[in-house]
Amino acid sequence: MAEAVSIAIEVVYALPDRQALLRLSVPRGTRMREAVELSGIASQFPGLDVSNCPLGIFGKAVARPEERILREGERVEIYRPLIADPKEVRKQRAARAKAARG
Repeated sequence: MAEAVSIAIEVVYALPDRQALLRLSVPRGTRMREAVELSGIASQFPGLDVSNCPLGIFGKAVARPEERILREGERVEIYRPLIADPKEVRKQRAARAKAARG
């Protein structure tokens, strides 16, 4: 049986008020960053910089998305920058709880 020349993937991005999930076929050997650019998702979200944003697959960040070659059925996720440092937020919440108890 001959190997498929293209693979099916998904590219997703979400804002607090809207989201997009795009299904597309890309050539076998396509890298993550290339797939995001091929998807055209940036045209749906003004200000989204797909050339530099962090990317992941199924909830796991990928350190070098420009090198990672995609496999059939993978979902590429585009991550937004964090507004606040989660560790700092937990620290502040613990300090408030301690002050309320004491």
